[in-house]
Amino acid sequence: MPDIRFVIFDMDQVLYDYDHQVRLRLLEELTGRPATEIDAAVWGGPYEAAAEAGSPDTAEGYLAQYARLLGYPIDFDTWADVRRQMMRARPLVLAHVRRLKERADLALLTNNGMMLKAALPVCAPETIELFGEKAHVSAEFKARKPDPVVYRRLCAKYGYEPEESAFVDDNAANVSGAEKAGLTGHVYTSDGALLAFLQRHGLI
Repeated sequence: MPDIRFVIFDMDQVLYDYDHQVRLRLLEELTGRPATEIDAAVWGGPYEAAAEAGSPDTAEGYLAQYARLLGYPIDFDTWADVRRQMMRARPLVLAHVRRLKERADLALLTNNGMMLKAALPVCAPETIELFGEKAHVSAEFKARKPDPVVYRRLCAKYGYEPEESAFVDDNAANVSGAEKAGLTGHVYTSDGALLAFLQRHGLI
């Protein structure tokens, strides 16, 4: 088996705590609309999955669609601040990733639309520090996890074979999709288990 040279990380519930209920509460306070209605309108239909697969294909298009579904005129700064408040960085995991940078190339792949791509410096600045231009949302690849094609497209973008790449995600289905594409997968459960995985493959 080839040595692992390229490691791809999910974002939410791996690098960051993620609390959808915080987002719903903040949006309810902002709009005066019940949180359950907001959840159903914005995330209960087909729109978010379509955005994660690249439609709309711009941050502006995503934000316009989001405002329409929300029933409230929300701007970029407000959207990004809500996203920021629902996240908390996981220092131990981020420390492992910083160490890993000495041994492998790194990328981020999160199932999200183009709005998050534009807002990463605001709501998840650590991703820019760690991954730079390789901090990606699925919308950029016109496919979303767990479709094997999204992992293959990301590997190909940076010149790596799937067999020399690894993928870390808290969602077992997403990891299975990566493995079907030929990558080595790890289902994130704790920072200790992640460290053991990286050590087992000689990455830390």
